Amino acid sequence: MELILITVFVALAVFTAASLVIYLIMVERSPAGDRLAALRTAVESDVDPYEAIEPQDTFSVITRPLAPFRDWLRARDEDLAYRLGVAGYRRPEDVNTFLTFKILMPVLGVLLATFAGADNFFFVALILGVGFFFAPDMFLFNVISRRKLKVGRALPDVLDLLVICMEAGLGIDQATLRIAKEIEGVYPELSEELLITAYEQRAGKPRMEAWRSMSERVDIDTVRQFVAMLLQTERLGTPIARSLSQFADALRTRRLLLAEEQAAKTTVKLIFPLAIFIFPALFVVLLGPGILTVLKSINGG
Repeated sequence: MELILITVFVALAVFTAASLVIYLIMVERSPAGDRLAALRTAVESDVDPYEAIEPQDTFSVITRPLAPFRDWLRARDEDLAYRLGVAGYRRPEDVNTFLTFKILMPVLGVLLATFAGADNFFFVALILGVGFFFAPDMFLFNVISRRKLKVGRALPDVLDLLVICMEAGLGIDQATLRIAKEIEGVYPELSEELLITAYEQRAGKPRMEAWRSMSERVDIDTVRQFVAMLLQTERLGTPIARSLSQFADALRTRRLLLAEEQAAKTTVKLIFPLAIFIFPALFVVLLGPGILTVLKSINGG
């Protein structure tokens, strides 16, 4: 019976690994590039362009038997698509990919539990299965935190660039697009958000609605305050360049205060490594010879 279970788990693990490899191979492909390539091929080969506009997704075909389980998990987590969007995964197939890994990761955990031996198999399999099931959520939480941190750090510099461009004669829309392209190599996360905002305005979306959409995508308080400031300047007619400069200075001051707060907490945080690692070794070095001398005297007496 155990041999059958191990065989099943190995097969599922191989399926998981193959799906992961296929996904990693295809993840760098651009959806827009795939559509353009499909249209170009259709035109050259006299195929109906509407039939060729959707490329075949090998990963979706392989994981199609897991669709009922994905639907069940999706129904219980309605905010998953929003959290993936905040993390930067906004393609339509990213939700299915995440849910697929959430389903297959416990299988990998149970497979690893087979190395624990027959005696502890079920206990280790339960622990690893539950841990691997929540591993994608932990990964997503980590990605969201890092992305928010990077966007928050980049915002003051981008606001300064906005002020420079607007003082040079550009409007806020043209300045946003120009800056988004200039900072792509330095701040790719904020560059992506600014490009989306600029393209939404080009498509006809009102300016404030586009900026509100950006604040919802990023989900950072400073960005919400920035959008509120833009709305206020537009309503009151105040100079936007001056407001942006003052807001950037306020962000830098806040970042400096946060750095000073973290530095002040360092003393308290050092207590734990000192008490756990340094003090015991110090006691052994200082008191060890004396204790050995006392023990030697007692035994000798």
